[in-house]
Amino acid sequence: MRNVTLILDDGSRFSGKSFGYEKPVAGEVVFNTAMTGYPESLTDPSYAGQLMTLTYPLVGNYGVPPFTFAENGLPTFMESEKIHAEAIIVSDYSERYNHWNAVESLADWLKREQVPGITGIDTRELTKVLREHGVMMGKIVFDDEIENGELTIDNYGDINYVDRVSCKDIIVYAGNESRTFSVDTPKEELNSQLSIVNCQLKKVLLVDCGVKANIIRCLLKRNVEVIRVPWDYDFNGLDFDGLFISNGPGDPDTCDAAVQNIRKAMQNEKLPIFGICMGNQLLSKAGGAKIYKLKYGHRSHNQPVRMVGTERCFITSQNHGYAVDNNTLGTDWEPLFINMNDGSNEGIRHKRNPWFSAQFHPEAASGPTDTEFLFDEFVKLI
Repeated sequence: MRNVTLILDDGSRFSGKSFGYEKPVAGEVVFNTAMTGYPESLTDPSYAGQLMTLTYPLVGNYGVPPFTFAENGLPTFMESEKIHAEAIIVSDYSERYNHWNAVESLADWLKREQVPGITGIDTRELTKVLREHGVMMGKIVFDDEIENGELTIDNYGDINYVDRVSCKDIIVYAGNESRTFSVDTPKEELNSQLSIVNCQLKKVLLVDCGVKANIIRCLLKRNVEVIRVPWDYDFNGLDFDGLFISNGPGDPDTCDAAVQNIRKAMQNEKLPIFGICMGNQLLSKAGGAKIYKLKYGHRSHNQPVRMVGTERCFITSQNHGYAVDNNTLGTDWEPLFINMNDGSNEGIRHKRNPWFSAQFHPEAASGPTDTEFLFDEFVKLI
């Protein structure tokens, strides 16, 4: 294992050893307090551009499941088609693994996908630094290469990561089948083709800002057809029964094209709309609200949220660095969920129209499934 150093923007330095792919890398350094789920987290597109620190000390002991795909093209055990995190930072990497579904080690997977991994880091101290200062940019450099040049670190908020991870074509899922269409396909032709896929199913138009595969699985499990379109595709004019806005990485202020398309769709006040994570923020922006960046974000499996107006609390899986400013919600909107730790917004709903959203991940994968009923509520509205 080669010696590596994690260098933060404030000058803090943490020494460790490399166990993944050997290349210097830069990105926004964040921490995740979940105890399990590194295959799902690494393949979550919302981690694009970030160096992911896992606070649970032992990582790698259950290996990595096979990277297989279902008939409809969705990965069987992962959340997307590849690792999206720039790197993984752990305290103690377990070289040996044992799990009924494991086919390779975490190190082998990282090397195959050319993603750095570093171990031996004091992740407790690193997390304390990030909590006090807030998330910051950082870089991983190999000690024997420091003199060979410095990495350029771009400001995380300036990059449209959604554009990097969103699909480039239109993909239609119906049960175990899927079909792909070019975004240049005329909408009249596309509408006629969509009705051929399965004319009996209700259609959900999914705006892909970096969607996790289990969101699509949860929708398909509820017997709907999913029309997945790129984040900036103008879907107005397509035939569908409900609009879904997915999770995704980066600053929602870089996604104005999506906001404008959502705002156009909202002219149909009877159209059901549901957003998750980035989808909560984009729906809020379409409704006139403002977004702000959290000091160190919510990335864990144990975030408590309360449904506003009730005493119902849920334990949720979360991965986001931005939040909706409740004080900027218009008079037609109200908070739907509130974070019990810091009081930040965890979802909104319209007072009259069938529009609502959640900042957390009701599809979990991995994480608690307390709030998967939100998919049922959305499908009932269609």
